[in-house]
Amino acid sequence: MKNRPLILVTNDDGITAPGIRTLVKVMKTLGDVVVVAPDSPQSGMGHAITLDSTLHIEKIHVENGDYDAYSCSGTPADCVKIAVNEILDRRPDLVVSGINHGSNSSINVIYSGTMSAAIEAGIEGIPAIGFSLLDYKWNANFEHSKKYIKTIAENVLNKGLAEGIVLNVNVPNLDKKELKGIKICRQAKANWKEKFDKRKTPQGKDYYWLTGTFVNYDKGQDTDEWALENGYISVVPVQFDLTAHHAMQQLNTWNLNE
Repeated sequence: MKNRPLILVTNDDGITAPGIRTLVKVMKTLGDVVVVAPDSPQSGMGHAITLDSTLHIEKIHVENGDYDAYSCSGTPADCVKIAVNEILDRRPDLVVSGINHGSNSSINVIYSGTMSAAIEAGIEGIPAIGFSLLDYKWNANFEHSKKYIKTIAENVLNKGLAEGIVLNVNVPNLDKKELKGIKICRQAKANWKEKFDKRKTPQGKDYYWLTGTFVNYDKGQDTDEWALENGYISVVPVQFDLTAHHAMQQLNTWNLNE
């Protein structure tokens, strides 16, 4: 009898986050699930890994006992590394990360712990998807996203992904009846205009809170930001080869070997 697909579930909001519990419920309908997730929130960690301190994992009690779950003291990328190399008895057929509480569209993909886990899986040659809901509240309603998450994950399991590609999926914070469907998109050209809120401690020392405003400079109707603003779930294929291939021809005209 053929094994059911093995699906590794992780996130960056921590193993107790409601988003990961929803993702586990959906993935259990598609395969055998193992959870390896951070023991505390790791948002905005990017692709950080733990090099100068020890990593710890702890098996977590699961109420119904139908899947294994482990908390990890490290980052989302650490979770994937230690799961693949130390915890799982075979390579997963799919890695899913999320459901993140908040957007990871456009430039946010660079900073995202959610997407770093998916990208780490992609580096390992494992199909991977990062899922995010555009609602930062801890008690966000993930129910309306479940159908679409299952559809996307099922397609990846059945059809695979091109080598070096992972998917960045963002779901608008809309009622089920307001969602229009799924759009394949490119990443919008946008960034953060950052500010630092400078304050003083009672002892008179300066400290700072990072704040800012997200600015979308991209008016294209094929972007993730356009899709989300217009009621669609955005799916962006992301590559972790950061080579700017289009710039190589210009650089080759430079006199670098004189």
